[in-house]
Amino acid sequence: MESLEQLEVLCERLYNSQDSVERARAENTLKCFSSNSNYISQCQYILDNASTPYALMLASSSLMKQVTDRSLPLQLRLDIRNYLVSYLASRGPDLEPFVLGSVSQLLCRITKFGWLDDDRFKEVVKEAINFLSQTPYHYAIGLKILNQLVSEINQTNPGLPSIRQRRIAISFRDESLFQIFQISLTSLFQVKHDVGSKLQELSLSLSLSCLSFDFTGSSFDESSDEIGTVQIPNSWRPVLEDPSTLQILFDYYAINQTHFSKEVFECLLRLASTRRSLFTDDTARQKFLSHLMQGTKEILQTEKGLADHDNYHAFCRLLGRFKGNYQLSEIVNAEGYSDWIRLVAEFTLKSLQSWQWAGSSIYYLLGLWSRSVTSVRYLKSDKPNLLDEYVPKIVEGFISSRFDSLQLEFSDELVENPLDNVELVQDQLDFFPYLCRFQYESCSTYIMKIMEPILHTYMGANLQARADTYELSITEAKLAWMVHIVSAILKITQISGFSGESHEVLDAEISARVLQLINVTDSGIHSTRYGCLSKQRLDRAILTFLQHFRKCYIGDQTILSSQQLYARLSELLGLHDHLILLNVAVGKIVANLKSYRECKEVIDHTLSLFLEMTSGYTTGKLLLKLDTIKHLISNHNRENFPFLEEKTCFRSRTTFYYTIGMLIFMEDSPLKFKSSMESLLQVVILLESTPDAMFRSDAVKYALIGLMRDLRGIAMATNSRRTYGFLFDWLYPAHMPLLLRGIAHWTDTPEVAIPLLKFVAELVHNKSQRLTFDTSSPNGILLFREVSKLIVAYGSGVLSLPNRTDIYTFKYKGMWICLTILTRALSGNYVNFGVFELYGDRALLDALDITLKMILSIPSADVLPFRKLAAAYYGFLEILFNSHMSFVLSFDKNTLMYIVGSLESGLKDLSENISSQCASAVDNLATYYFTQVATGESPTSPAAINIIQLISDCPGVFSGILKTLFEIVIFEDRGNQWSLSRPMLSLILISGEMLSNIKAQILASYPLDQQQRLSLCFDTLMKDVVRSLDSKNRDKFTQNLTRFMNEFRAR
Repeated sequence: MESLEQLEVLCERLYNSQDSVERARAENTLKCFSSNSNYISQCQYILDNASTPYALMLASSSLMKQVTDRSLPLQLRLDIRNYLVSYLASRGPDLEPFVLGSVSQLLCRITKFGWLDDDRFKEVVKEAINFLSQTPYHYAIGLKILNQLVSEINQTNPGLPSIRQRRIAISFRDESLFQIFQISLTSLFQVKHDVGSKLQELSLSLSLSCLSFDFTGSSFDESSDEIGTVQIPNSWRPVLEDPSTLQILFDYYAINQTHFSKEVFECLLRLASTRRSLFTDDTARQKFLSHLMQGTKEILQTEKGLADHDNYHAFCRLLGRFKGNYQLSEIVNAEGYSDWIRLVAEFTLKSLQSWQWAGSSIYYLLGLWSRSVTSVRYLKSDKPNLLDEYVPKIVEGFISSRFDSLQLEFSDELVENPLDNVELVQDQLDFFPYLCRFQYESCSTYIMKIMEPILHTYMGANLQARADTYELSITEAKLAWMVHIVSAILKITQISGFSGESHEVLDAEISARVLQLINVTDSGIHSTRYGCLSKQRLDRAILTFLQHFRKCYIGDQTILSSQQLYARLSELLGLHDHLILLNVAVGKIVANLKSYRECKEVIDHTLSLFLEMTSGYTTGKLLLKLDTIKHLISNHNRENFPFLEEKTCFRSRTTFYYTIGMLIFMEDSPLKFKSSMESLLQVVILLESTPDAMFRSDAVKYALIGLMRDLRGIAMATNSRRTYGFLFDWLYPAHMPLLLRGIAHWTDTPEVAIPLLKFVAELVHNKSQRLTFDTSSPNGILLFREVSKLIVAYGSGVLSLPNRTDIYTFKYKGMWICLTILTRALSGNYVNFGVFELYGDRALLDALDITLKMILSIPSADVLPFRKLAAAYYGFLEILFNSHMSFVLSFDKNTLMYIVGSLESGLKDLSENISSQCASAVDNLATYYFTQVATGESPTSPAAINIIQLISDCPGVFSGILKTLFEIVIFEDRGNQWSLSRPMLSLILISGEMLSNIKAQILASYPLDQQQRLSLCFDTLMKDVVRSLDSKNRDKFTQNLTRFMNEFRAR
């Protein structure tokens, strides 16, 4: 680059050009400044002499990358730091805001990275304070530096191990953070009358940053609105107990209702969340609480600033934290409680009336009331809590707000209807049952009072010749909300304090209304509305009710403790035990499955309930007593359940037949199994009799897809050796050729091939040791031979297909399922693979050969981005290297280097499962070399000769992997250190020289002043480790490695 002017032009293009090619060219030209440490002095020259802000930005960002990514010498880092302080003092007031922010961040980044290396880095706090005593511009720069410093220390950096990151944060917290917080408070007092100024904003922001600091390393979720208890250190106690600290924030809210009021509430929220043990005694804590309540009471009285939604949301969060951090007795005993709780109740009711504007903020208020009522039974105060006066009103207000929302949701199609997301509705209603059960008698009476006229209207619609569709939709929506509310109330039945005979009777009263509703939802005019969204939402609400009712009141464990409920239900509806209620639930399930054809949401929800009921041992046995279930098991065909032939519901078929299969296998009868499989057998026979010329027709296609999904469901239900035998004997040998025929004809069609392969993957999966054949049985070998044919057929076909745009769907998905099939078969322990070689059977070799070809057809860059492919890919390699090393070492050099290279890439993956699988594979390879070559006699086996030739041709293969492992252990925090240590020892024992070379390379990347300490860390790595790979020696090395890692990362 010839001149500074040229560089400024390039920087202008880099940051401002609309032409991506021009921008990329400029970036490529300028990247040397961030990648080469020799350019650090030139970056300083640019900062001193450039006239455009974009050139200054380049210099600052380049230095940032150098500081973050490179291990610079200590003195150089100190020189850069000193330069930046001087630069901000002299040039800071004239810089553009984005340049000033970048330079400040650079100063704080280099300070953080050097915080434990030299105490001179810590002087940045004192230097920032010096800025505060100069001009207003310098005052602002000083506050920015401190704000950036707190944020920088508090965030994680990829270049820093988490242990060192935490040590820096703890040191900063103990030495500097309190001083910075005091500076922020002093600044707030000093600029109090400078309303709306930048200094006020910076002072508030600094206070918020200090209070938001991660004091204990809990790493809370910053994406969540929820904050836990703030663990402020004891040294802060005098400042927090000083009333002026809270008051200055309330004063700022009073004078800055539109400027920085949200930040004020955020500060108050954190102060309200301060740990209880911080305060000197109960009196000090009570005084602090009373001050908080008085300040919020004044805001509630005036409602100033709450018309701004950000303020409103933050204020609701603040109110919600009161009960999260203080006991109800403390709140009740606080001065002015009665006025405060009255104002909060009025504020809550107004928010419920303005539900559209309030949005999700209302749930913080409702959470306050919910937590308060659950604490009443522990309350020992003599003062009235007044909750029984306000809570019923809030319950009524909430239900009214739900009904009010319906008009808008029906009139505006763009408004998202919460009833479409059942899980979200139940989450939003988490608070509601506690409020209801607090005054359960009055609240349940109100619920029934609201529900009965709506239910009467709904039932009356059956008597009309023509019903108003719109009005019926509104009625269904109201009923859906009421059913969800009843479901939420039942959900907490088993919680201590909310059970008992009186509650049981009231549960029966409100449940009876829903059970009445179930009786009419599928009759009359309602049986014609399955295509209406409102009807679908109502049915999903009913399914939710049945899920919660079943958990609470159906089953042997609940029947004895639910006598009052059944007695009342018997009086109201004639339902006197849980078997009759179970029949009601099953009736609704069957009605949904028969009536809904295209609504996948309702079908999946129905099947989910059905599966839950079947999975429970007690309810599963009870189901078999019902005539409806007996009929279902014998007649599970498409004529009875039309959703089975609906393409959009094909995935649901697997769940349906999984549930059917569980019911079939509960009876443990081969005759019952065969009779139940009759409808599937007819499909199989039809497909087998179809000539090849017609096997590519749509009818065959969809029949085959459905059959494979159905059989997979049945296979998933076999959880014992006996039940698996039923299916295997039904399938083999008569119908196995159909699978091979299907894959041969439909390899190029993922819609067919994928369900077929997934069925086979389930069939070969030895879960719960179900694939345990008799010692005299050849079934394991016969099954593998069929699997081998199928994999060869699919692999040969898919490899011959051209690549398409969606290569994952058309190729990789089938490939990873094939890898899964073979991995499960190889690791299932039901096949003695030596038999194949002994008798010259190529089933194993053919399967491995075609699988290897599929692996080699996948570019290495495509493996890790597709996570399911990566999981199957590395899972297969782990099994291959563990049990079939002779096959691995029969590869040619290029193939083996490709596989080993992919293992090295997998080691670097952040998935601990994948990196552990790769470590295991590498360990098996290195162990084989160590035992067969390094310590053995002259090798004679072909595999040993091949690995010697490989290492001779590629001498750096083992050292490269070992270096990668060391880099992972040193620079990354992995939870699978034990797994990573295994191949490290194997590789080190192969050659001591390899360890010495890697040690020298790693030490060379560190400053000279650290190399002696780090060298000693390496020396302790092999202490008491002998030249052996027995488990005791491996464990000793793992212990040493843990010590090495901790000492290496220490200061």
